Amino acid sequence: MESEVLSSQGEGKKERKFGSDALLISGAVLLTGLIVAGTMFMTTKQIVSSIEAIKISGGATADKGTQQQPADPEITKDQLQGLFNGKNITFGKKDAKVVFVEFSDPSCPYCNIAAGKNPNFNKQAGSQFTMVADGGTYLAPVPEMKKLVDAGKASFVWIYTNGHGSGEMGTKALYCGFEKKKFWEVHDLLMSEAGYNLMNGDLKNDKTKSDVLAEFLKSAVNASDMKSCLDSGKYDGRIAEDTAIATTFGLSGTPKFLINTEAFKGAYSFTDMKASVDKYLK
Repeated sequence: MESEVLSSQGEGKKERKFGSDALLISGAVLLTGLIVAGTMFMTTKQIVSSIEAIKISGGATADKGTQQQPADPEITKDQLQGLFNGKNITFGKKDAKVVFVEFSDPSCPYCNIAAGKNPNFNKQAGSQFTMVADGGTYLAPVPEMKKLVDAGKASFVWIYTNGHGSGEMGTKALYCGFEKKKFWEVHDLLMSEAGYNLMNGDLKNDKTKSDVLAEFLKSAVNASDMKSCLDSGKYDGRIAEDTAIATTFGLSGTPKFLINTEAFKGAYSFTDMKASVDKYLK
């Protein structure tokens, strides 16, 4: 389920969107409300049921013709290279042929789907998200991007923005992991089924539970080191700073990916991104 529309920023430039804007935006808002209003310990299955309820209710069929859609700002090469400033989570060189940028929230369901580390979640979220390894057609984009980065063919930037409401502690843990050169190890644990349920259930954004998060991540980063990093508050400011960066890139929902200056809004399969990647790698 995908659509492709011409961007209002210029003839020929394409803005890619997975599914409908209303599903991504109103869905994220409604999901946050459902989770806050519900029990504190929601399982993955219960959250997926909330996603299905949004689809069934028709909340994704708002008439866009009656709403003024803000135009995304023009993204430039200089903006992309400016992200490699020594402060952000980055991998590879700023002048790589392909620069991937992920605007994400570790507590966001569609970010979880795009990470590909929670196959049960993908299957429960719908057949279009069932991964290739499980007999489906969905190729999670984040692992494929990482492969290209590891091969020296691309670079990658990870930027937080609030897409679901419970990812602040997880984001700080990602920065602490990056400091220890363990970003991907922390990332993959947070994006697992257990990590997703922890962030959206027991943990949320409770700073007093840094020990719980540190213990969960101990196979990636020493628990004492992680707890000390989280408790220090050294990355508290990244929440606002990352969000401000995302705003300058016209973020309207999570996840959003950039392949150089091309925007892909939503949990796209990498299969549908590959043509753009190959074009830049030539």
